[in-house]
Amino acid sequence: MDKQADYGTPASRTTEQQVTLEIDGKQITVAKGTSIMRAAMEAGVSIPKLCATDSLEPFGSCRLCLVEIEGRRGYPASCTTPVDEGLKVHTQTAKLADIRRGVMELYISDHPLDCLTCSANGDCELQDMAGAVGLREVRYGYEGENHLAAPKDISNPYFQFDASKCIVCSRCVRACEETQGTFALTIQGRGFDSKVAAGNFDNFLDSECVSCGACVAACPTATLIEKTVVEHGQPEHSVVTTCAYCGVGCSFRAEMKGEQVVRMVPDKNGGANHGHSCVKGRFAWGYATHRDRITTPMIRKHISDPWQEVSWEEAISYAASELKRIQGEHGRNSIGAITSSRCTNEETYLVQKLVRAAFGNNNVDTCARVCHSPTGYGLKQTLGESAGTQTFDSIMKSDVIMVIGANPTDGHPVFGSQMKRRLRQGAKLIIADPRAIDLVSSPHVKADYHLKLRPGTNVALITAMAHVIVTEGLVDEAFVRERCEWDSYQYWSEFVTQPENAPEALQEATGVSAADIRAAARLFATGGNAAIYYGLGVTEHSQGSTMVMGIANLAMATGNIGREGVGVNPLRGQNNVQGSCDMGSFPHEFPGYRHVSDDATRALFESAWGRPLDNEPGLRIPNMLDFAIDGSFKALYCEGEDIAQSDPNTQHVTHALASMECVIVQDLFLNETAMYAHVFLPGCSFLEKSGTFTNAERRISPVRRVMTPKNGYEDWQITAMLSEALGYPMPYQHASEIMDEIARLTPTFHGVSFKKLEEMGSIQWPCNEDHPDGTPIMHVDEFVRGKGRFMITEYVPTSEKVNNKYPLILTTGRILSHYNVGAQTRRTDNVAWHPEDVVEIHPQDAEDRGIKDGDWVGVTSRAGNTVLRAKITERVQPGVIYTTFHHPESGANVITTDNSDWATNCPEFKVTAVQVTRVSQLSEWQRNYQEFSSDQIALVKQRDTARVE
Repeated sequence: MDKQADYGTPASRTTEQQVTLEIDGKQITVAKGTSIMRAAMEAGVSIPKLCATDSLEPFGSCRLCLVEIEGRRGYPASCTTPVDEGLKVHTQTAKLADIRRGVMELYISDHPLDCLTCSANGDCELQDMAGAVGLREVRYGYEGENHLAAPKDISNPYFQFDASKCIVCSRCVRACEETQGTFALTIQGRGFDSKVAAGNFDNFLDSECVSCGACVAACPTATLIEKTVVEHGQPEHSVVTTCAYCGVGCSFRAEMKGEQVVRMVPDKNGGANHGHSCVKGRFAWGYATHRDRITTPMIRKHISDPWQEVSWEEAISYAASELKRIQGEHGRNSIGAITSSRCTNEETYLVQKLVRAAFGNNNVDTCARVCHSPTGYGLKQTLGESAGTQTFDSIMKSDVIMVIGANPTDGHPVFGSQMKRRLRQGAKLIIADPRAIDLVSSPHVKADYHLKLRPGTNVALITAMAHVIVTEGLVDEAFVRERCEWDSYQYWSEFVTQPENAPEALQEATGVSAADIRAAARLFATGGNAAIYYGLGVTEHSQGSTMVMGIANLAMATGNIGREGVGVNPLRGQNNVQGSCDMGSFPHEFPGYRHVSDDATRALFESAWGRPLDNEPGLRIPNMLDFAIDGSFKALYCEGEDIAQSDPNTQHVTHALASMECVIVQDLFLNETAMYAHVFLPGCSFLEKSGTFTNAERRISPVRRVMTPKNGYEDWQITAMLSEALGYPMPYQHASEIMDEIARLTPTFHGVSFKKLEEMGSIQWPCNEDHPDGTPIMHVDEFVRGKGRFMITEYVPTSEKVNNKYPLILTTGRILSHYNVGAQTRRTDNVAWHPEDVVEIHPQDAEDRGIKDGDWVGVTSRAGNTVLRAKITERVQPGVIYTTFHHPESGANVITTDNSDWATNCPEFKVTAVQVTRVSQLSEWQRNYQEFSSDQIALVKQRDTARVE
């Protein structure tokens, strides 16, 4: 099974100029600029090669792909030689055969004699090419100088580097540079002494390598190889599926031996990743078979009781009876559910259907509201559709890229690599972020402007930029007149041109100089195709919805909507944030973003589902929690979400959970929320289910089952069983039938089916009668709402104020190696890179408080306090501290507050006033957490003891 399907160098495709040439007597016409190797491949002629691959630029170092060209001297490398009109090329002659055998003989003479037992046996291009050139024996012995004693580097948790097998083809170095953009690898020495090195470091683990796996995929031998392949041997079949981590939605081949995953290989046909990957998707899939997996249902009456293992029938029956009892005693609205952005579209759809048709209310919410609900609201108001406008590939046509409140290289690393590729080609970069993310200054990439604003002042910054664009006459007036509501534009332009919205008036609030704001605004408006990419640093604010509307205003005013290279692009954090929103997970909307009060929409679903449906919006998660403490909300079904760790003000969340009479958790592991559960329904991983995910570019991709569910059921089947026990049958036989129902009832999905996904690989919605093959670029000729609408974006400072008691601002984010609450990545070797959450503090703030690097510090807010280890760095500005939330014991969300976006209740994670002091012991919350979690672990052990007896 090939690690890298090689087809020579990419052709420079131009339809304007074609040339005709002859290769081994065959005439072929190709685009001018195509390499001879590529042309030969298209003619069905195979040329031996080692350094060439279709994912990298031509290099011409291995000397295997030499050809003869009539009328020309020498033997040029076919991978670096372009075609020309009338060429007569010979790829197989006696002289070429002699040269190739000689070259291969030299390679093999400095290669270990373990070809038959090598881990890459059957998957080694060196072996393949030796056979292709007819090498049968090697004349040179091993008594001379060689590299066979070169050391093996096994420092990386996931792959090894065996220098004795390296042929110095440079493919790994080029993959690190061209594909990943990290520049961690280099060739040291010259001639015979040349070798691949991980920068200036002794091993891969300590180097700048980000373990994306591009080097492993590019290696033609067993020099770089996955440790799982070394352990288990070569896979014997593969299944294409979709990664279950971030919102990029990378396609992978799960390469298998029976039902054992040997490795995950990024799929070159993946529409979102084109054969690239990151450390999480490529390597961190071991959690699916981790020993912590719970695979048998459990119940208990009180959270202080030990868990009892029961059959699926008993667990479902008990859960249903409790839900019925509670509704009978406390009313129809006393129960609800939470869906997850980690679940498939089909699973999420069923949970909201369960709530509406079986529970009889609209009390359903999703973790997507906790991160990107302002995107839905803001884009719906301005553009008419609550989703991003572009395909990821669109960035390759961008001239100016503006990144606001996002960290692509950590949060969306495969897309971050693509962004860096475009920046290396010359695109300009504007970053608006309180912190110096990697893109501010990384190898061969440097931001033209880093607008280091104060947390909470996004709206002031975007309005000040709009002020510059309008007052300096940089508006694309032709676009605005043709595509937008002129009245709304005039009203908006009058607002942004007011003196109080000038950069000079707002520079004190934002902390960004008026000169920088003006320069960045001019670049955005005049630099060509300008695209905006934003993340949770935009949405997780009290003015998150306002800021999204401000971004849309800026794009419309400059005409940067509706074509490649431009657009408004939210970078969704989890694998199915977009899908969970599309599927109707909000308490006020049916699938397809249609309000529950709309009579026609409700009649459509009532007819399909055979139940009367409530026309009043239900409870959001914060309402559920508040009402639980008040005593009126009594039961929660939580599938695939861990609100006890991910939601703000942890102590408020856990108080609410402890106040409920029945908490049903469906997940892979006994997470933080499950500590408060009465029923645990074991879920299954993405490797054990069928369905679809929808990524940040609206790309619907198939999730294919590669192994039998360890718990016995796919997640959608569990929801269906619970629904049936409640008296509402869901007689689906396969996830495809659920998608068929979604398509029937949701206009933007009318053309979507598993059959079409098999044919096309993936589809970007809207996919319907008007767009049968999907819609890569939105709002091309007109906006979904008809005319674009400009919205007023008045800057209202957050109520979370700094003062003498809380003089610093805490903001939060993620790190490359971990994902969300860490439930998955903490159960992989990714912990080697980030074993604990730390708090970043500016050197001046640390000095003022007597804090040294590595000290334990107490972080106290109005909501609570916790203790973290200090990391002193200038990545944060004075007055701002930063931490991640991947480890539950860190208690990052103990200190975040209940403040939220005015329109959607999206929590204001990014602005918390705090004080930091040096301490010598854990916080009271952490001590209580340790005691409570120890008690919960003991209750699980009691279950295990009872099972043995």
